Amino acid sequence: MRAAVYHRFGGPDVVRIEQVPQPAVGATEVLIRVRATTVSAADRRARSKDVPAGLALPSSLVLGVRRPRRPILGMDVAGVVESVGARVTRFRPGDEVVAMLGSRFAGHAEFAVADESSAIALKPTTASFAEAVALVFGGVTARAFLNQTRVAPGSSVLVNGASGAVGSAAVQLCAAAGAHVTAVSSAGNAELVLSLGADSTVDYNAADFAGGRDRYDNVIDCVGNAPVSRVLPVLNPGGAVLLVAGNLRSLVTAPGQARRHGLTVATAPGPYLASDLEHLGRLMDAGRLRAVIERCYPLEQITAAHRRVDTNRKRGNVVIDVG
Repeated sequence: MRAAVYHRFGGPDVVRIEQVPQPAVGATEVLIRVRATTVSAADRRARSKDVPAGLALPSSLVLGVRRPRRPILGMDVAGVVESVGARVTRFRPGDEVVAMLGSRFAGHAEFAVADESSAIALKPTTASFAEAVALVFGGVTARAFLNQTRVAPGSSVLVNGASGAVGSAAVQLCAAAGAHVTAVSSAGNAELVLSLGADSTVDYNAADFAGGRDRYDNVIDCVGNAPVSRVLPVLNPGGAVLLVAGNLRSLVTAPGQARRHGLTVATAPGPYLASDLEHLGRLMDAGRLRAVIERCYPLEQITAAHRRVDTNRKRGNVVIDVG
């Protein structure tokens, strides 16, 4: 099968299209003929080994020390079930599915495997493969963090990095829950985040989102520059800080700060769940969640897709059409 492969860490040009063996299918696994995947910020970090301060050593255990442990990137896929293992009961050949592969990667290829007990679900019926896969990485990550707090109707939420894959999903999920959402983005992305359900915006180039008079029940940091110490002045008592991105210092100090100030602080998404993918699909089919796609690239142009993600200026998702 064709796959986008990298054999050393570095810039976008280390990624090449190669012929590699099709993955074997275990007894509880599903083989997916991939129709679409995305190049995410996580793929960029893995490819370049550009990780937050203090996380170089632990990240090497996952990514590899001198060369990549998993030469095919891609944390999400949408496609059609090609075959199933002997003990699979939830899916059958021909099913259209989405799956979050997580740190196993391997989605940037014509075929991928996922265990039926993992985060795999039927594709939303109203979505194309490109639209469906654009919900997966950002949507299931946002949902996994939001599962660790409570977003109630009328509550207030600040989303930092609201125009990215995770941020754009978080804005929509919080708006769907009835919260008042303030989105932090550039001025150029204000129209986008307002269209996703944000009630107000903050241009990070013009104002300090942690220095205003407004207060929030939940702060979601998708950038990595809003640790607890920074957002504490704008957080309501008993509030929550969801650190989707952060360096070692912010992650290590978070539990102590949570106890000291009586907060909920989440530093990891926890397990990715099929039920969360199903929830996202229901919202999409109901017209309450939409895919945010900046551009689709064919698999042969995946290097160009990596270059775009490297700018840190993408809006929503960069999708790869595997064909």
